[in-house]
Amino acid sequence: MLEEVERWLNLRSWSTADRPLDRLVAAKAGRGLTVSVVLPALDEEETVGDIVAAIRHELVEAVPLVDELVVLDSGSKDRTAQVATAAGARVVHRDAVLPRIPALPGKGEVLWRSLLVTSGDIVCFIDSDLKDFSASFVSGIVGPLLTEPDVHFVKAMYDRPLGEATGQGGRVTELVARPLLNLHWPQLAGFVQPLGGEYAVRRSLLERLPFPVGYGVELGLLVDSLHTVGLDALAQVDVGVRKHRHQDGQALGRMAATIYRTAHLRLSRGALVRPALTQFERGVDGCGFVPKTYAVDTEERPPMREIAEYAARRAA
Repeated sequence: MLEEVERWLNLRSWSTADRPLDRLVAAKAGRGLTVSVVLPALDEEETVGDIVAAIRHELVEAVPLVDELVVLDSGSKDRTAQVATAAGARVVHRDAVLPRIPALPGKGEVLWRSLLVTSGDIVCFIDSDLKDFSASFVSGIVGPLLTEPDVHFVKAMYDRPLGEATGQGGRVTELVARPLLNLHWPQLAGFVQPLGGEYAVRRSLLERLPFPVGYGVELGLLVDSLHTVGLDALAQVDVGVRKHRHQDGQALGRMAATIYRTAHLRLSRGALVRPALTQFERGVDGCGFVPKTYAVDTEERPPMREIAEYAARRAA
């Protein structure tokens, strides 16, 4: 298996510098492809505007690489929608998409619904909390899908600093996701950032995959893509450094439980684990510990091609 991972790393790992923008634009025009960029957002007014502005200026106006730039707002209480609109994105509220199915909280939910309000042959997801954002995140991960017809799914890889420590971010990745992948899906051991929120996928693949509604969406899509199109249809691109907001330890615990549950579902498809996580906080005045129990995301949305509204839209 190690030999297969090393072969894949040499075959399917690139950097943003490997494909200049003029080559990407020519490949896009030559193949008649369209590109949609989707930013899932929840209370990201401090960062979403800069991300949208960079993509619009560099990849919509300067060169015709991105055809559609959409922010999917999952119920922001701040000025996320206004800031994103002013920067040049089309903002769509989660609850306005497929209203006959009540929305569930979670990142995967808005990514799933985004397929109904975008039309690109290639869909590129970018998190909305990135700092010091570069549009090369988008061009880098979209690039292989424009130039390599047999590639269907591309993840960004990068350094994730935690404070001053380079490479110390991604704690759920290192403590939970990477061990799970190495033990159960060793073909995916070569992915540097399996849980990263920046990736681009052919619509023809995305519409065939189920979507975990919460934080497990990245792991679920990666594992299901392996089983659907095979390892050599998956790739990764080095985009440099990713800076973003970090979560506290308890939030990371809840994320870890969701990742485990997502993996377990794919391993057993029917065996049940307790879908809850109990954590502890110090009580009032420092006296004792108070248990708090949180539900672990267990819902998944079906492949989008099974949704009647999507099928009707594609037919039209």
